[in-house]
Amino acid sequence: MQTYIKYFLLSFIVLLTTYSFAQKTTDKFVVVLDAGHGGKDPGNLGSGFKEKDIALSIVLKIGAALETYKDIKVIYTRKTDVFVDLHMRGAIANKADADLFVSVHCNSFHTQVHGTETFVLGTKRSETNFNVAKMENEVIFLEEDHEKNYEGFDPNNPESLIGITLMMEDYLDQSILLASYIQDNFTNKLKRRNRGVKQEGFIVLHQTYMPSVLVETGFLSYKKEGVYLNSRRGQTEMGIAIKDAILKYKENLNLSFDDSVIVETTRGAEESLTVYPEITFKVQIAASSRKLMPKPYNFNGLNEISRDRIGNIYKYFYGATSDYSKIKEQQNEALKKGYDTCFIVAFRNGEKISLTQALKTPSN
Repeated sequence: MQTYIKYFLLSFIVLLTTYSFAQKTTDKFVVVLDAGHGGKDPGNLGSGFKEKDIALSIVLKIGAALETYKDIKVIYTRKTDVFVDLHMRGAIANKADADLFVSVHCNSFHTQVHGTETFVLGTKRSETNFNVAKMENEVIFLEEDHEKNYEGFDPNNPESLIGITLMMEDYLDQSILLASYIQDNFTNKLKRRNRGVKQEGFIVLHQTYMPSVLVETGFLSYKKEGVYLNSRRGQTEMGIAIKDAILKYKENLNLSFDDSVIVETTRGAEESLTVYPEITFKVQIAASSRKLMPKPYNFNGLNEISRDRIGNIYKYFYGATSDYSKIKEQQNEALKKGYDTCFIVAFRNGEKISLTQALKTPSN
């Protein structure tokens, strides 16, 4: 167990150092699309269908749709039927300083189970989730230098998956948000069976330093679902659903970085109204399995730190105010302190709501 943890902590430090010095070469919103498997790795072959071909087709449709937006840049880990090492997929995203990483796959099982599920990297695990991650992670055995690139990691050992989640949960909330949008679209728009948003230790998600999700679009082993996913209609609909979720996520993210909310007053003048009596805004600066005292010395000198526990995860917040202008100032302070991924969250009566909902409530 210690060997696993030491390796992945070292991996974290090396990759974080690389990422810290990366310079974003574009002002555009960068999305990295990853078609699972490829080349000598066909993925699962449930009902005779090829996962690698279906995943690639869906990814290309997502990308083509996103590329019509001038403020979005799309990068692919593969655009053809080639094999790409798992660690290289993450490296592509990190080098691009991407805003999102979306990996597309198809599922398989020995029973007639069916439906869609979207995974984020996390510590909330089950035996079923572990089996899905194990199947996807075993791809490393097809890589020529897998002993070197993944030293000490065994996809068949649950303890290995615990190691890869350590210190890697800063983007958990944002990843869950995107995953929930994807699942909502699958369920509400396409009427697919919803197997939910889940957490597991996928290596391809561990390698990235941005909000990341792995989408299992359905079970090829369930013949009816396999036929749908192997069809042009199914691949197009899946691509549109994922594309729409990415756009909704981007819209939500952009809203959190608006300077203020401008409304038209009865006098016909524009006035910035930023106090929302029913809402408490906070800046989420971290989410981790580590329990830290909410003291300035643990958070680069920031005061007004609060901590919430959600399952096995501790979330850390800076500030607490109903004034949206003030929370924006505090977000800027957190950014200056090095919390580059911090974002504003909103609560009503102690319950978390979306920022979009919060800013639609009556203000003073």
